[in-house]
Amino acid sequence: MLLVGLSLLTAAPTTLAPPEASGTPDPAGRASRSSVWTGTWATTPTTVPATDTTTFEDQTLRQIVHTSIAGDSLRVRLSNEFGRQPLKIGEARVARRAPGANGTAIEPGSDRPLTFGGRTSVTIPAGEPARSDAVTLRVPARSDLVVSLYLPERTPGSTVNAFAFQRNQVARGNATGDTDIEPVSTMERWYFLTGVSVRAHRAGTHSSAVVALGDSNTAGSTVDANDRWTDVLAERLQRRAGGPRHGPVGVLNKGVSGNRLLHDPNPPPGNGAEAYAAYFGESGLRRFDRDVAAQPGVRYLVVLLGVNDLGHPGNIAPLSEKVTGQDLVAGHRRLAERARAHGLKVFGGTIMPFANDTFGYHSPENEAARRTFNHWVRTSGTYDGVVDFDAAVRDPDQPERLLPAYDSGDHLHPNALGRAAMARAVPLRYFG
Repeated sequence: MLLVGLSLLTAAPTTLAPPEASGTPDPAGRASRSSVWTGTWATTPTTVPATDTTTFEDQTLRQIVHTSIAGDSLRVRLSNEFGRQPLKIGEARVARRAPGANGTAIEPGSDRPLTFGGRTSVTIPAGEPARSDAVTLRVPARSDLVVSLYLPERTPGSTVNAFAFQRNQVARGNATGDTDIEPVSTMERWYFLTGVSVRAHRAGTHSSAVVALGDSNTAGSTVDANDRWTDVLAERLQRRAGGPRHGPVGVLNKGVSGNRLLHDPNPPPGNGAEAYAAYFGESGLRRFDRDVAAQPGVRYLVVLLGVNDLGHPGNIAPLSEKVTGQDLVAGHRRLAERARAHGLKVFGGTIMPFANDTFGYHSPENEAARRTFNHWVRTSGTYDGVVDFDAAVRDPDQPERLLPAYDSGDHLHPNALGRAAMARAVPLRYFG
């Protein structure tokens, strides 16, 4: 299900790896003391429903990530944040993906071992993340990296992003150092992998990152095509980066299909959503500290959340969680306040139209709430700027619905053309 949770408006504490501060060398001394670490790729981890019994043992996960900005060194963030037992990584490696590869083949000569405090293996306690030491590797902008994780012991797939829109592979045994592998399975998920940061700089400029906090309309892509609206935004920013005044801006996609601003997943007993709602992730407010404030180099935030808050109650969430346009306003005010407390510039996205959607979201009441919220975003001045996604993709003749040319077919999610229009709606002057 491509749909796009604060028990109320509070944030739970999240245990984090140490901040990626400037000038911290790894044990081998490979990172310069003038380093500035900036996120080039990220995703959001979630827990899994009880029905998901995915388990790995004596297997290698080969997972592809698509960078946004370039660097000469990198660090990888792993996560066992939703695990109930320690996560043993027997070996981990990173490499550039081979040019033209359809699978996870790596570019010869680019393979590097990942170490953690100088060790080639690491055990991550339940509920915790881990960050690798710095690795010297040329990382091009808007390119693919392959991260290989060897899991020697029986390992439940408990920490995952289940909507990667990227085909990754699983191989038998320790295949982390193999140029190519014979996969035993393919998956459109990222397991235990949540971020890559790079040492990115250009003379006279400073790197920074923008986080896109959202739901499936932020996470969504054609499988393996990297055509999320954030990918298109990264391309626009790369073209701008050649100018004399602009440093690299990493784009970090923190969209989770099914995510809500105000509530965690909460399917009613007996509802079919019990089989998948856990993948929707913690509410936008609850995950703010980890997914926004703790991201390396973050300076900007774009928020597109609220459609699932309107559509889930009475559908795949209790009717008691029904929200009004004013409830969304209150939640977004709280989010903007927290972003500013961390020194961020924060930009509010309008909720896109969803008339006649196939998921049962649309109603006159929800349409009125959407309009109330969008009017507030455009006129209140609460945000530092507005990204008018609604205006970018709506049908001018029937503004309650998506423009047919931008409609994926379910009348809720834009297609690739629509996602490109969303990216074009983001003013580049907001960044820098």
